[in-house]
Amino acid sequence: MRAGWSADLVRGAARVLATGGLLLSTTGPRLAAAEGAPHLDGAELGLLWGVPFAGILLSIALFPLLAPRFWHHHFGKVSAFWALCVLVPFVIVEGFALTLYELVHLLPLEYLPFIILLFALFTVAGGVRVTGSLRGTPLVNTAMLALGTVLASLMGTTGAAMLLIRPMIRANDWRQRKTHVFVFFIFLVANVGGSLTPLGDPPLFLGFLKGVEFFWPTSHMVLPMLVVALPLLAIFYALDSYLVRTETATQAPAPAGERLGLEGKVNLLLLLGVMAAVLLSGVWNSGVEFVVYHVPVTLQNLTRDLLLIAIAVLSLKLTHHESRRANGFTWFPILEVAKLFAGIFITIFPVIAMLRAGEAGALGGVVQRVTGPGGLPDNTMYFWVTGALSSFLDNAPTYLVFFNTAGGDAQLLMGPEANTLLAISAGAGFMGANTYIGNAPNFMGRAI
Repeated sequence: MRAGWSADLVRGAARVLATGGLLLSTTGPRLAAAEGAPHLDGAELGLLWGVPFAGILLSIALFPLLAPRFWHHHFGKVSAFWALCVLVPFVIVEGFALTLYELVHLLPLEYLPFIILLFALFTVAGGVRVTGSLRGTPLVNTAMLALGTVLASLMGTTGAAMLLIRPMIRANDWRQRKTHVFVFFIFLVANVGGSLTPLGDPPLFLGFLKGVEFFWPTSHMVLPMLVVALPLLAIFYALDSYLVRTETATQAPAPAGERLGLEGKVNLLLLLGVMAAVLLSGVWNSGVEFVVYHVPVTLQNLTRDLLLIAIAVLSLKLTHHESRRANGFTWFPILEVAKLFAGIFITIFPVIAMLRAGEAGALGGVVQRVTGPGGLPDNTMYFWVTGALSSFLDNAPTYLVFFNTAGGDAQLLMGPEANTLLAISAGAGFMGANTYIGNAPNFMGRAI
């Protein structure tokens, strides 16, 4: 079975690299992007182009509730259907060249780095197994949530959630009323805790890919994160203390078990490698670009993605199969995220183009809603609208939408308009917790 995992991973990585090699083989290293790229004018697009994006998000929200068996077996086909609903008409109306340009722009610059990071964190964190027994008392549960909140910005919400979700499940097996434990787990570990680095939360990583500095969230988001996290931990402790008292009359506490331990410690070093690879791409400017159909792919970003794949392969090679099996490790959660986000990223590009057109575009009403007097950004509205839509549309594409609505200039947003970027980051980072479709780690936790 271990060999099967390794073989599947190697084959998948080979397909990615082969596709990239085929595209890159027609170009060489250059110091500047090629000129003459096709241009998409978002002002010319009607609202109909946004229907597939709304369709895939509604499918993600409703199918698991209304037709769970169908969804479990066919979610990839549903994602592909909505993607084709954009691509086929776009080729017919706008031409193959512009469609290819938009796809090439999406894949190496946004989708692949996004999925490769989640994949590396999922694989490496899945190799760390907490052994022994914990008893899910209010104090223990609160301590685990606090630990996960701290770890989320260091090893990603994906990594922290995958590390702690199974120990949390085992610790609370004896509890009758425990749904709230996992609701707060999603709030704190899978969302709020990841607010301090691009490694922590998928939307912040997309901002990093767009030029936001690695430590910008660390300096700007720490106070908002504490303002949310500390009250949530206090509320959880009070609620859990009350609920456990209502159970003791009918449910005996779980007996004490074996001592706590940690298997797969090598993966903790590999997690540091993941952080180093991401940080490297932010501080190293190689000055070398590979132009893929008018789209520049920098050497530092390509190096980061190859290093992340290599770290995932090392994790599989160095972690004992029995440890992963005992950890309940399967590929399903990351496959679900990869297939669904492929559809999301493809269907979102016309929406982003319309937003970039500002008030002249079909989504001018959204732009007006977050614009105050004199054309200045209304940061309160940016926070609430980004947060509300993140709850139901997934926070990564929502962050991307409003990052572009605010102009898409990372230097400007980190400087004079830093409060606007803070509002977008906080709205997406915190309120993606409100539903399981709000953030990619929520998907994975639900699958487990």
